[in-house]
Amino acid sequence: MQIRSLSCALLALAFASTQCPAQSEQPSAPTPQELPAAPATPATQAEPQFPAVSDANFNAAAPTKADVESFLKTSWGYDANRVWEVYGIQKTAAPGLSKVTVLVAEKQTPQQIATLNFFVTPDGRHLIAQDSVLDFGPRPFENNYRTLQQQADGPSRGAAGKQFELVEFADFQCPHCKDAQPVAERLVQDFPQAHFVFENYPLVNIHPEAYKAAVWGTCVAQGGSEAFFKYADSVFAAQNDLAGQGAEQALRNAATAAGADPDKVAACADSAAGKSAVAASMGLGQALNVEETPMLFIDGRSVPMLAVPYEQLKAIIEYQFSMDK
Repeated sequence: MQIRSLSCALLALAFASTQCPAQSEQPSAPTPQELPAAPATPATQAEPQFPAVSDANFNAAAPTKADVESFLKTSWGYDANRVWEVYGIQKTAAPGLSKVTVLVAEKQTPQQIATLNFFVTPDGRHLIAQDSVLDFGPRPFENNYRTLQQQADGPSRGAAGKQFELVEFADFQCPHCKDAQPVAERLVQDFPQAHFVFENYPLVNIHPEAYKAAVWGTCVAQGGSEAFFKYADSVFAAQNDLAGQGAEQALRNAATAAGADPDKVAACADSAAGKSAVAASMGLGQALNVEETPMLFIDGRSVPMLAVPYEQLKAIIEYQFSMDK
């Protein structure tokens, strides 16, 4: 199993069957040790027997064990099946940089214990694992949450208020983004209290027509969010046409289906104003370290949209929203 982000790697520690179908312009990164596949129907559940923890494993002044526990509870507390033990917080050769070791298991397979290692920066604000740098602390998603509330201004559905934010970064030419659209529809229905935003994130290095489709979409969106989502549905439905000679006609058809004049949309798409919204959306995604699509942000918490079964995704959303009331 290959995993393209630490977000997905952390999920995989809880869900042995986790896959992360996604499109990325970045090479795949190695992952932390993964849990072996769990039995389909576990006979019993029990607490795992973690190895005894030695005081010698805790020789760093910061972060404290309580700091790490608070971070893990925020990150993993949505899953009652997951248990862990902070096994060590140790000094490293780099002044102030601490190595944290966490043992993780599932109650349904308590004998199978995985190890996750990451480093916490001297200021205590970030962690480093593999090639990822993430926020650390009791509210590690807070900065992203506030950024999205202020800057995620793409076409939206659902609640007008932004207390609960679901923000999807997607690429019109990404097949996994097409697969994720039924998930997005279910989320809009199941979480009416959420403000659901679509942000364009065309992966221009691998999808040559994605940027153009995104710009056309922002121009259609001048007629309102409802028009945009009709356009998006049409583009995803005709996604195969974007790779061939019919790309222009596919976009024109989608604009027409959304109730827009395709000639006016084409003129808008050729203008600087038409391109600026896509540039802003791409800049926002880059600032949030989006490396793959489709990516969903749940009040700032990033989760690859197809990484886990839908009911588990709902559990993550419900847990995050409960903390942000």
